[in-house]
Amino acid sequence: MTQTATGKFAPNMDQAAHDAELVDKLATENQALRARMAYLLEQAERNHSIMTRHQAFDLNIVSAGNFPELVGTILSVLPVISELDAVTLTLLDEGADIRTVMLKLDVVFADFPDLIFVEALEALGFELAERTTTSPPPKPLLGMFDAQRHGAAFPNAPAGLQSVALVPLLRNKRIIGSLNLASRDPTRFTPSLGTDFVEHMASIVAICLENVISNEMLKYIGLTDSLTGVYNRRYIDRRLLEEIARARRQAYPISFMYIDVDHFKRVNDTVGHGGGDEVLREVATRIKNELRTSDALARFGGEEFVVLLIDAPLDSAAFVAERIRAGIANTMIALTPELQVSVTVSIGVAALHPGEAEGDPAAIARAWVAAADLRLYAAKEAGRNRVVSTAPAE
Repeated sequence: MTQTATGKFAPNMDQAAHDAELVDKLATENQALRARMAYLLEQAERNHSIMTRHQAFDLNIVSAGNFPELVGTILSVLPVISELDAVTLTLLDEGADIRTVMLKLDVVFADFPDLIFVEALEALGFELAERTTTSPPPKPLLGMFDAQRHGAAFPNAPAGLQSVALVPLLRNKRIIGSLNLASRDPTRFTPSLGTDFVEHMASIVAICLENVISNEMLKYIGLTDSLTGVYNRRYIDRRLLEEIARARRQAYPISFMYIDVDHFKRVNDTVGHGGGDEVLREVATRIKNELRTSDALARFGGEEFVVLLIDAPLDSAAFVAERIRAGIANTMIALTPELQVSVTVSIGVAALHPGEAEGDPAAIARAWVAAADLRLYAAKEAGRNRVVSTAPAE
């Protein structure tokens, strides 16, 4: 402060400038704080939105009723809610057990091009050297995308991928596969990034996968004949209704074979029930060898088998039936190097052509099976070891 001629004090000009500078600084800091608060609020809202979407995703995959529904949800929803450019799923399937069962349950793998199966643990790409039962589980692998290193995990990779995360799917310290995430953003997945969130997400996915695969295995067991490994009557009864409805919609013919092993009691009396079981297994194998993957073979019980042929008119089905008959009759079945048996089968064939599948599917199925059974009886009456594809009255 300085004293004027009147004796009053006036503010020092330097002090006024200092105060103004301080006010400007405080205003700038306040503006920065407001901007920071707005940014934090936006991030909190974004994180809340992401968390909400992921919680909904978790509920969706937990409630998935079968393998295709679960895999389809993971591969279609996760890229959207996580704002990723590629998501794939790799499953460890030693011996192809999962693929075999899913094919038996009519899963169409072509519908899931981003589902990958490997038969060796090393193919997943994690650091597994010198692992023991007490070793900690492998950590996610994060870093820049390399087509040579990561091509197997992203077989249909879109152009421009920059960063990836390969996250192990773990169940009780066992690796069952890998959840593979990729982005065009080079900073999305870096080695320094925390992995708690993706590990948690992968743990939920792993639990759901193991549960669904276990349930599908149980379903497969319930629909499969334990002796021959082909479908059982429960499966074919359900499949008949489905295929009748599908044939009606798509207007194509379907055919049904009723197959019976001739004089099977004599086989059991000659080689024992153990030998008879081997004969049934071999007969099932020879029938299956003549069928397409779209067809279905089931053991109805005892020595009876049935075949459902998709998009097959009566003449085509009769031709296949004759090949099955000849394939069984023309080559003896070796039970041991010293013991071989010769068996034959009788086959009745009936078809449903477009326009014949109208009405109640259950009633149609009963009449259709009965028609094939009647023709099987005609084949036996005519001397066995033959195919009958026309009604006895025709």
